[in-house]
Amino acid sequence: MVQKEVILGNAALRRSAWIRRLRAFRHFMLSKPLGATGVIILVIAGFVAVAAPIIAPHDPLKTNVDAILQSPNATYWFGTDELGRDILSRTMYGTGVSMKVGLLGVIIAGVAGALIGVTSAHLGGKVDLIIQRFVDGTTAFPSLLLALALMAAFGPSLNNIIAAVAIVYTPRIARVVRSAALSIKETPYMEAVTAIGANDLRIVFRHVLPNSFAPLIVVSTALVGFMIIIEASLSFLGIGTPADVISWGAMLSQQSQSYFIVAPWIGIFPGAALTLVVFGMNVLGDSLRDVLDPKLRGR
Repeated sequence: MVQKEVILGNAALRRSAWIRRLRAFRHFMLSKPLGATGVIILVIAGFVAVAAPIIAPHDPLKTNVDAILQSPNATYWFGTDELGRDILSRTMYGTGVSMKVGLLGVIIAGVAGALIGVTSAHLGGKVDLIIQRFVDGTTAFPSLLLALALMAAFGPSLNNIIAAVAIVYTPRIARVVRSAALSIKETPYMEAVTAIGANDLRIVFRHVLPNSFAPLIVVSTALVGFMIIIEASLSFLGIGTPADVISWGAMLSQQSQSYFIVAPWIGIFPGAALTLVVFGMNVLGDSLRDVLDPKLRGR
C-alpha cells in the first residue's frame, strides 16, 4: 500500500511538472509574439525537413528538358530551374540540410563550449589564461574565413560542414559560458559547496554547469542562424555540400545566378526560405534572452 502511494505521488508530481511547463510555454507564446512567430516558423521548417520525402511534389534531382525555366504554375508552384528541376521540391529538401547543419552544429559546439568554459572558469590560473588566449586567437578570425580554411582542409561534405561550423563557434560559446561560470563561482552557495568538501567534478557538473544553462541556451539559439548562413555561404562558393546534396546555398550558387534575370524565381524562393528560417531563429533567441536574463525579465 505504501509503495503504491509513493508511485501515485511521483506520478502526480510528474503531471504537475508538465502542467507548469505547459503554462510557462503558453505564457511565453502569449507574452512574446515575436518569439511565438519564431517558434511557429521553426516548427514548420522542422516538419518540412522531416516530411520532405513524403510531401515534396516532385523528385528534386530529376531533370525535365520539357520544363526548363518554367515560371510558377499549377504543376510547378515555385517554377523550375535551368535543368527543369522543381524549385519547390528542392527548397523543401534544402530545409533538411540547413536544419541538420544548424542543430547538430550547435549541439556539438554547445557541449564542447560549455565544458571548455566551465573548466576554464573553475580551474582559473594558468589553465584559464591558456584557454582564453586560444579562444581569443580563434575568435579573431572572421567566422566565414575560418570556415573556408577548415573546409579547404576537410573537403566538401555535409558532415565536414557540421564539424567546421561547430569548431568555428565553440570558442564563442566557451567565452559566454565562462563569464556565467565566473559569476556563479562568486555566489555564497558556491562557497558553501566548496566548504563542505565537494570535489571538482561535483562542483562543475552539479552546480556550475546547470546554472549556466540560461546564457548557453540564448547564445546557442542565436548561433543556429549563423551556422545556417555559413553553410549556405560555403555551398554558394562551391566548397560546401557535394553536388548530389541539395542545399539553399547551392541553389543560389554561381551556376544558377546567370539565369536570375530571366528566371528570378530560381533565387527568390530558396533565398526567402533561408531568410525566414534565420529570422525565426533570431527572434526566438531574442525572446529567450528577455525571458531568461533576470535584468530583462521585467520588460
